Amino acid sequence: MSHYCDLAPGHPFHGPYHDHEYGFPVAEDTPLFERLVLEINQAGLSWLTVLKKRAAFRAAFDGFAIDRVAAYGEAERARLLADAGIIRNRLKVDAVIHNAGVIQALREEHGSLAAWLDHHHPLPHAEWVRLFKRTFRFTGPEITGEFLMSTGYLPGAHRDDCPVQARILTAGPRWVER
Repeated sequence: MSHYCDLAPGHPFHGPYHDHEYGFPVAEDTPLFERLVLEINQAGLSWLTVLKKRAAFRAAFDGFAIDRVAAYGEAERARLLADAGIIRNRLKVDAVIHNAGVIQALREEHGSLAAWLDHHHPLPHAEWVRLFKRTFRFTGPEITGEFLMSTGYLPGAHRDDCPVQARILTAGPRWVER
């Protein structure tokens, strides 16, 4: 079975994501929200499709500004569903807007989405999935796992012999024992 570390290097979209983002710890809420939005939109599609549309997602969702997205109403929802640059799926669009509101509430209680994640870390994958299903919309096992792996909360983004893995370990992902 091919691994992302075999397929991504040198690819115009996968390469930069693999080499500089995937698996590295993320501590700020805006990039965490972006990653959650991208993972939700990947469901049923290829990651390449999402990476190719990433700039369009960033523009469509106001740079992933959580407070702005949480305030979206029917006009913004209609705009998003008409935007051919993104994935026009009502359930996914609704989930993104809803989840922005959830993140606002988590910030009120914990200070940030990152602090909420840190509060629950470490959990086994199955517990993370249960927590995400109780908290967010459109976050099943694969979306939750990829989100947490891609942001440094769960291991497995890279093979141990991948040169990027050493850089990730130096960056101190949450899954490494401290």
